[in-house]
Amino acid sequence: MKTYQSALNLIGRILIAALFLPAGLSKLTGFEGTLGYFASLGIPAPTFVLAATIVIEIVGGIALLVGYQTRLVAIIMALFTLAAAVTGHAFWAAPADAAFIAQLLFFKNIAVMGGLLVLASAGAGSFSFDGRKEAK
Repeated sequence: MKTYQSALNLIGRILIAALFLPAGLSKLTGFEGTLGYFASLGIPAPTFVLAATIVIEIVGGIALLVGYQTRLVAIIMALFTLAAAVTGHAFWAAPADAAFIAQLLFFKNIAVMGGLLVLASAGAGSFSFDGRKEAK
């Protein structure tokens, strides 16, 4: 991968991590409130799902940031993001006054999935743990 491609890849990984890391940390610090929100969505075993969500967002965000196991992590996070879009932003079931925002957030998640799948395809580039491993 050329240097400019690796630099753009690094910037992309930083920007994607900037979505997931703060989200995971805010769920961790606001556990009870987030748990109530998850329960209100009808998510089964909301405590387990919330704990898994926190782990995926924080650990996955860090892994993407540093470029560790990037292809696998990006696929896992793309699947996670799809699940979050369907359960958390179901605009088709939202009240009319909330449907627009829910639809916007749903399609934001779909776009993030696209970026994650491109990252899964391209790999982390040379400015990453994966790149250092490949260079050896």
